[in-house]
Amino acid sequence: MTTLSNTPRVLRGAIVGVNPLDPLASVVIFQYNPDSLQRTLQPQMASGGGESADRGEALRLKGPPVETIKVDVEIDATDQLETGDPIAQSLGIYPQLSALEMLIYPASSLVIANTVLMAAGTLEVIPAMTPLTIFVWGPKRALPVRLTEFTITEEAHDASLNPIRAKVSLGLRVLTYDDLDLTNPGYALFLAYQVAKEAMAVVGSAGGLGQVLGGNTQLI
Repeated sequence: MTTLSNTPRVLRGAIVGVNPLDPLASVVIFQYNPDSLQRTLQPQMASGGGESADRGEALRLKGPPVETIKVDVEIDATDQLETGDPIAQSLGIYPQLSALEMLIYPASSLVIANTVLMAAGTLEVIPAMTPLTIFVWGPKRALPVRLTEFTITEEAHDASLNPIRAKVSLGLRVLTYDDLDLTNPGYALFLAYQVAKEAMAVVGSAGGLGQVLGGNTQLI
């Protein structure tokens, strides 16, 4: 007899690379969600602070904060090897690691094209563009990011020295509407993220000052 579990299905985080020139997005779903995620927000104040700062600028912001994220992702082929997955048996987790690494590589076709242009004496070459990288952490947090740190620790290998277990440490810098063009999909993506955060802030602040100061005390 089977029983139904009341345990909710846990969503998985992911890194998605979107290239306008490639109809197939690069999607790396986290096999195991990281236990922790470190976020750092640095306010962007209009003035630099200090004694010489204009008093009228003390509370003025020039843009959204600079947000950075650090997260360790574990990738393991053990389950796939036990079920006889042909890709895991022949390549281990090399494809998943490669999908992450290609987010910071210029396309080889572009490298070849630029080599041909330079050999022909062309002074201007085609600038390399990374895919739009999106960090997905639940339905309310899909963020355009730039990879700033990338460390792979391969912890186990198969007989052909393909990695079968690894820990990937990622450093991400969130891209805001100050970083992206209006036509870039990441512009609207970040704006939606901020709007959702504003809604969460209203929920989190619903108690009011009365719970802090008591009575009907008003600060302003």
